Amino acid sequence: MPSDTKARIQAVARELFAEQGVRNTSLRQISDRLGITKPALYYHFASREDLVRSIVQPLIDDHDRFVTARGPGDPRELLEDYFEMIWRHRQVFVMVLNDLATLGQLDLTDRLFDWRRRLVGLLLGADVTQEQRIRATVALGGMSDCTVEYAGLPIEEVKPTAVHAAAAALGL
Repeated sequence: MPSDTKARIQAVARELFAEQGVRNTSLRQISDRLGITKPALYYHFASREDLVRSIVQPLIDDHDRFVTARGPGDPRELLEDYFEMIWRHRQVFVMVLNDLATLGQLDLTDRLFDWRRRLVGLLLGADVTQEQRIRATVALGGMSDCTVEYAGLPIEEVKPTAVHAAAAALGL
């Protein structure tokens, strides 16, 4: 478990990265907002890339666990659980979308496509038509977009509509 200072650094960095983008946020801005010295920040994180990776890694770990640990089951339940998982990481999604170069720096692009492919298999099985794949892209991408677009709303206002729309896009 991260130390309190490390967790505070990550929280402030996540906020600034989401507001300004990763490349537009300096470690000086992060340390200034926290009221700590830049060397104190370097004590916890060797570089900005190390800090970014520490913020994105829980999202990666949760996605990996989600697609690995799940078996085929009720598609609507899977959509609901998936939405809750990505909702927990909505600030990271905002951060990454504000600075798409982060995807490349962390080798996330291939992972995202792999997660999506595995989720489609869990939702629709192995024998999927092109039309079903397209519907799944709309469904899963739409739910992800909702976590960014409506990040400031309570989950209770977003999840039911997002899951219902995703299920409709899948033809469920």
